[in-house]
Amino acid sequence: LQKLIHLLQATDDPLIQEQALITLSNSAAFSVNQDIIRNLDGLSVIGGMLSNCTPKVKEKALNALNNLSMNIKNQEEIQVFITQVCRTVESAPLNSDVQLAGLRLLTNMSVTSDYHQKMKNSIPCFLRLLSEGTERTQIQVLKVLVNLSANPAMTKHLLRAQV
Repeated sequence: LQKLIHLLQATDDPLIQEQALITLSNSAAFSVNQDIIRNLDGLSVIGGMLSNCTPKVKEKALNALNNLSMNIKNQEEIQVFITQVCRTVESAPLNSDVQLAGLRLLTNMSVTSDYHQKMKNSIPCFLRLLSEGTERTQIQVLKVLVNLSANPAMTKHLLRAQV
């Protein structure tokens, strides 16, 4: 895992970055690896890939963070990327793999109300995706909105959103 994280930092080759992210994402299926990746500063390295221009690299980084977000300690570190993930969801092509990967990560990060405030500015975008997206996108957006709606503090943001 350490070598993969180092490789991710050391290369500019999108194909190598993509493969390293896929491997890290698959490794995150095991909780012990989730801790190891966090302890090796892998979350910030993977999060740094969110600004990559290559859509496939961005998608794989979102997928890896999504798998790593199953761990509460990891969520504490991943939360610094929520605003960037929301911007990615808003700017990605409609129904794209990048958009769906971002929505899946936001779904996991919104299971508890700890990070809802970081998503409130994206509610109009979520509602737009609900009306314009394909069924896959709509289902993923609904999961985020259901999680947000479970928090009474989000009620006014949900009801006042301009659609």
